[in-house]
Amino acid sequence: MAYPDGLLAADEYVVVHKHPHWKMLVVPVLVLFVVVGGGSYLAALAATTSWRVPVWIALGAVGAILIIWCTLAPLVRWRTTHFVVTTHRLMVREGVFTRTGVDIPMSRINSVRFRHGLLDRLLGCGTLIVESASDEPLEFDDIPQVEKVHTLLYREVTDDALDE
Repeated sequence: MAYPDGLLAADEYVVVHKHPHWKMLVVPVLVLFVVVGGGSYLAALAATTSWRVPVWIALGAVGAILIIWCTLAPLVRWRTTHFVVTTHRLMVREGVFTRTGVDIPMSRINSVRFRHGLLDRLLGCGTLIVESASDEPLEFDDIPQVEKVHTLLYREVTDDALDE
């Protein structure tokens, strides 16, 4: 999926566009399975009682709230988080109702590093660390194919420095 062209300058194009790694969705999916399985089990237990309908309604309401809060919200948050490297800048956009964004011009980036442990290496993700003219380095967690993104971002930074 390409990043919206309306947000890019006339001579700017997208080099990399990523969402966070899918590993951040593991816990929400496990919560979904536990809620559905536990709710089904409790509904089956309540089926033999005379007050089964109110119990089923309560289980359905609690289950729906848990699924919306613990599964759908993280899924929408994952889907609306964008990590974009263009020819002119690094952009990060996150949020559903309250959007936040960071733009770093390529000319302001001093260094680019990455870090990933054994699990991240097995899953193919990691943390990208960007040092810019600001005081503290920015860390972007769960970037898929972090080594490739690191290389592409470094190339864009050095290409931008050569163009000046």
